[in-house]
Amino acid sequence: LSTAEAKQRASDVLERIHLTDAADRLVRTYSGGMRRRLDLAASLVGRPEVLFLDEPTTGIDPRSRSDLWDLIEDLVDGGTTILLTSQYLDEADRLANRIGVIDQGVLVTEGTALELKGALGGDVIEVHVSEEACGEGRRVLASLTDEEPGYDESTGMLTIPAPGGAVTLLAAVRGLDDAGIVPNDIALRKPTLDEVFMAVTGHTAESVAEPDAGRQKGRRRRERSSS
Repeated sequence: LSTAEAKQRASDVLERIHLTDAADRLVRTYSGGMRRRLDLAASLVGRPEVLFLDEPTTGIDPRSRSDLWDLIEDLVDGGTTILLTSQYLDEADRLANRIGVIDQGVLVTEGTALELKGALGGDVIEVHVSEEACGEGRRVLASLTDEEPGYDESTGMLTIPAPGGAVTLLAAVRGLDDAGIVPNDIALRKPTLDEVFMAVTGHTAESVAEPDAGRQKGRRRRERSSS
């Protein structure tokens, strides 16, 4: 790019990421979200066909995160191929056409979001019940499938697989009603990518990220001590 073209392109990119009003400010005065957008903007000046993004939304506020998601989707719609790494599985669910799950440096599974979720066996029923009704609620739900319902004590939520989808949901509602149980909430949903990650690795994505963060902090402390 010529100097004039580079300036015009930079101006266009700043407008696209909503930083035009802050263009004359020092970068050190930017918020975390603004700096993330600026990092991405620097990569866009040359109109790349392929773009690598390493956890682009880590540590920023929800509004800035949503803005970056919109920008990434616009880039893909415009023909840019993006390879994105993320510890946020909802981010991968929204943005990725194809997902690879990497655990301890090993690719353990890959596919579209629907393919990965479908491998867990279909829909899931979630039922929130009172503590007093938990035991009877588990008995009712267990009678609908061959599996013991999962139970989260902190939320009072029971979960069971629903191979029949809405048919299984109706059976659960009828069974709970016959047992005199009025749930606080009941819903049919698809498995999440968090559940996919847990199923294929045996732990949550957060449990991987936290030790890495600890090592990084330790490394920074050692660097400061040696300086």
